Amino acid sequence: MAARTTQRAATESAQLVEMSWDPITRIIGNLGIYTKIDFANRRVAECHSTSSLFRGYPMFMKGKDPRDAGFITSRICGICGDNHTTCSVYAQQMAYNVKPPPMAEWIVNLGEAAEYMFDHTIFQDNLVFVDYCAAMVAQTNPSVMARAENTPAPNGGIHGYRTIADIMRSFNPFEGEFYREALRMSRVTREMFCLMEGRHVHPSTVYPGGVGTMPEPTVFTDYLSRLLSMLDFVKKSVAMNDDVFDFFYQALPGYEEVGRRRVLLGCWGAWQDPTVCDYRYETMNDWGRAMFVTPGIVVDGELVTTNLVDINLGIRILLGSSYYGDWVNEEPFVTRDPLGNPVDMRHPWNQTTLPEPQKRDFSGRYSWVMSPRWYDQRSGEHLALDTGGGPFARLYTTALAGLVNTPYVTTTGRSVQISLPKSERLPEMTLEWKIPPWSNAIERNRARVYFVAYSAAMALLFLEQAMERVRAGDIRVFTDFKVPDEAIGCGFHEAVRGVLSHHLVIQDGKIANYHPYPPTPWNASPRDSFGTPGPYEDAVQDMPIFEENGPDDFKGVDIMRAVRSFDPCLPCGVHMYVGNGRTITQRHSPMLGAQHG
Repeated sequence: MAARTTQRAATESAQLVEMSWDPITRIIGNLGIYTKIDFANRRVAECHSTSSLFRGYPMFMKGKDPRDAGFITSRICGICGDNHTTCSVYAQQMAYNVKPPPMAEWIVNLGEAAEYMFDHTIFQDNLVFVDYCAAMVAQTNPSVMARAENTPAPNGGIHGYRTIADIMRSFNPFEGEFYREALRMSRVTREMFCLMEGRHVHPSTVYPGGVGTMPEPTVFTDYLSRLLSMLDFVKKSVAMNDDVFDFFYQALPGYEEVGRRRVLLGCWGAWQDPTVCDYRYETMNDWGRAMFVTPGIVVDGELVTTNLVDINLGIRILLGSSYYGDWVNEEPFVTRDPLGNPVDMRHPWNQTTLPEPQKRDFSGRYSWVMSPRWYDQRSGEHLALDTGGGPFARLYTTALAGLVNTPYVTTTGRSVQISLPKSERLPEMTLEWKIPPWSNAIERNRARVYFVAYSAAMALLFLEQAMERVRAGDIRVFTDFKVPDEAIGCGFHEAVRGVLSHHLVIQDGKIANYHPYPPTPWNASPRDSFGTPGPYEDAVQDMPIFEENGPDDFKGVDIMRAVRSFDPCLPCGVHMYVGNGRTITQRHSPMLGAQHG
């Protein structure tokens, strides 16, 4: 477990114990969770989410050649860098008014599908499930572990494990059978990615106007052979997750409250359809709704919009408890969008980053993460949307919209049906993800493995479309373009963990303003200027705790399950910036021979 500090504070009603986990382990970055826990009533009384590094990409993007944006922003993250490259390319293609050939789009889609399969698998099976494995549950909830030993696994005929405890043992770190199998699958899916985008995780073949990947039949057959080799794993994984998560609901009545918050979900859409998408802002609603994951915003279970123009114009960057100065008195970069709609001063197109480092103060400012919100014109609320870790929001919006209808994935209005062909050991199978009654830790985690299946199914469609192009002799992968002197662009995509947008302003042929907003600022945001807590804070605060340990040996497993269900990844939230070109230190580290002579 992560490091923690404890301090007792007496109150009139209860004795609160201050506990912090900083940094949160099993993720990259500097996420800290600070809580006050009421052990007498078994609940988290207060929660604050912090990040201790400064994000500076918008500052050092200024003045750069716009064509370099994808390569630079890829380095925002060493986990989902390709998602940033892809989103940056989308924004540039809007600014340059260029449409890549269809083959290029299918190749990018195949690369991104492989990335979802890779990242979701390694996070779910090698990081998240450590919180649900036998070794962990035996420490935190021994009575639950004892019950698991005697509970048959309903889907044992699919995955081969007799009891729930057998499944949980298979996820024990480094020793468990399925834990090790997931690591092997991560190698296979990385190879699939590299076939399409050249290099993981910073693509070498994706750029504005198309790709550099040569669309030879062997490239696609190599991808297909690896995809087919993992279908048994995908089918087993869904069945195992369902068995364990359903068991937790049964073994711990009320466990649906762990990590539960109001259903406020955002999804920016994924996988372009080249028969519709032309990257023009004026047609963005049409090609957005044609995506193979439908963009949308869900409020209290209602799909508010699927229009990317509405989504774009509703984005507001609030400060509140973050270490930044306000920019509302600066000169705006964009006053109206290409359709003539007014653009708010707090929109990413107009944002100026003004860092103000200071001491952490939970009654004032305490995080380097800003507070992105979505302005709901119906209610006047600035909504603290979350991504549900990515897959939960993607499946939720796609299910409600009912727009995706392919041979492998179909939507019903309340569910998503995923059809996978016969694999080496298991027969053809149709999996169905149904909209659950809660937005909580278990359902965020459950959605993740279903989206691995969704990605595998869509990859089959993308392969068919690419091979059809090859057979027709249309193997063009690039369209030439010129960088305009003045332009704006916006890219919308789904990073592994959820919503990803890049907003670009070009002046005099150079980048004048650039703001990437990945899922981490949305999920990890602190309390905003209206006092609204961010999603991590909201999901943990007032949550019951079910761990059987007391204050002296408390692991905080329920808190960790709630936070990790969002798939936190702090590199996207924070980066270092010094300013004025000052060199802090200069080192030379030779690759070979450093220990000799």
